[in-house]
Amino acid sequence: MKTVSDREANQAFSKLLAYAAAGEEVVITRRGKPIARLLAVHSANGHETRRKLAQRMLRRLRRGYHLGGIKASRDEI
Repeated sequence: MKTVSDREANQAFSKLLAYAAAGEEVVITRRGKPIARLLAVHSANGHETRRKLAQRMLRRLRRGYHLGGIKASRDEI
């Protein structure tokens, strides 16, 4: 994973696109905090990221949601 500042990303955007096309993940930061992630559309990293997001979503659904002091599970919603 390559990390660059927003200024560097602006100056070398085509180079960063080449990194992403090669399957490299590029994180763009502003004042040291990540603000964007650049990935190829059909990269293995993109598929892995979607899998991780789906797993995180399922964990949240299993824990349930707090609705104004009332805890509701996915089945109850």
